Amino acid sequence: MRCPRNRHPSLPWLVATALSVGVANAAGPCGPRHPCAARNPCAPKVNPCAGRKPGTAMPPGAAKNPCAARIDPKLVARPTNYKPYQGNQKALVAYGEKLWHDTKLSTNGLSCNACHMNHAAFQPTFAQPYPHYVAMTDQQMGLKKVHLDEMIQACMVMPMAAKPLPWDSKELAALVAYTERVQKTFDPKKAAAANPCAAKNPGAARNPCTAKNPCAARR
Repeated sequence: MRCPRNRHPSLPWLVATALSVGVANAAGPCGPRHPCAARNPCAPKVNPCAGRKPGTAMPPGAAKNPCAARIDPKLVARPTNYKPYQGNQKALVAYGEKLWHDTKLSTNGLSCNACHMNHAAFQPTFAQPYPHYVAMTDQQMGLKKVHLDEMIQACMVMPMAAKPLPWDSKELAALVAYTERVQKTFDPKKAAAANPCAAKNPGAARNPCTAKNPCAARR
């Protein structure tokens, strides 16, 4: 359809067109919300680690941010003469799996699974044997390498905003045992490929709701 030469479309025609396009957009394939727009399970209402550099002061009235100030590395570093809890490995793995999903370990409703479900939020370095470099512990604590139990303690202190677990506790040993099991199944390449937001954005293709303007044709 083309507009008459040297004439603009009438107001009734514009109104009718706008209404029809609006209805098409509401009911068409562009109506559903983009699958990557869902709320990140690791993003609480106020992300404790978002956008603030270590050591910076919090604005007046803001909730206490566990990631705002530099964390004392002694909270997560193995103590002198450290002797971890010893127990049946199979039983520890089973107990660790329960703790992995337990939000009661945190003070903000998070669990290990909240951020790491289906290997989410793991850096490629997670596949490397511990101890190894972890950016989070380096930036917040100055630790260049951490053991797995130290990494778990760091997650307890920072994202989960809780106290570190007792070093000789069954809970810490169980989380270490289960996380080792998770680590064995982690493949950085497969994890990246499985991320629905890592692939090309489905909205990047031509939008079927943006029909060509009938007046855009050459007059």
